[in-house]
Amino acid sequence: MADSQFSTHTELFDLHGKYALVTGGTKGIGMMIARGLLQAGARVVISSRDVDACAQAQHLLSEFGDVRAIPADLSRHEECQRLADLVERDSEGLDILVNNAGAMWREPLATFPDEAWDTVLDLNLKSPFWLVQALLPALRKAGTVDDPARVINIGSIAAVHVAESPNYSYASSKAALHQLTRVLARELGPQHVTVNAIAPGVFPSRMMAPTLDAIGDTIAAAAPLRRLGRDDDMAGIAVFLASRAGAYLTGTIIPVDGGIATTATGTP
Repeated sequence: MADSQFSTHTELFDLHGKYALVTGGTKGIGMMIARGLLQAGARVVISSRDVDACAQAQHLLSEFGDVRAIPADLSRHEECQRLADLVERDSEGLDILVNNAGAMWREPLATFPDEAWDTVLDLNLKSPFWLVQALLPALRKAGTVDDPARVINIGSIAAVHVAESPNYSYASSKAALHQLTRVLARELGPQHVTVNAIAPGVFPSRMMAPTLDAIGDTIAAAAPLRRLGRDDDMAGIAVFLASRAGAYLTGTIIPVDGGIATTATGTP
């Protein structure tokens, strides 16, 4: 095998010259991913509907690289298109799209409202589809046979196993997103775009704060690795999927959960 077919360790995970969009990148898992991509050398756009959160996150992340924040309410189709248009103005192609923006709704079955379906499905399932639609020309321009453009959807282990909390629309939306990932992977692979999903377990975030306050120690104790997720765990898997190291993966759903969903016999 020719030496030219081998990449150095640094080259395998290098993202210099790459352009990325991370939705929901102002906090939690989205910020962890944005930080990882920046540290690997990518130029990153983050988005959130909260204008103040965008400004604060851009300031915090700027120490790691070239980052720009664009406020947008991605539960609305027209806002997804507006964000896509603004992203495309900065570059001919988009190398990495991370669909992370999401919502959760916990409420007992007897009182679970229609709004809980519409709100969660619009942001967790429709928004990633709309953004792939709008940004597909830019992804096609960036992708090649050897270095495809990347779509990384953020699913959940709630779509891999059944949690005890009453999150009907959230778990359903993430299961649908996992399948959408596979469907898009099959269609877009020949167009030099890979589509994969990360299924996070429990990571510290505002969304998970009530759960962690109540049973965080119990969840950690039930995980085979006996801890919760950390920033580097999420940054690392995102860089892997976005870099040369992950160029031959598509249609995969990767649990990053310390073994909770895939090996534990039971968990809160």
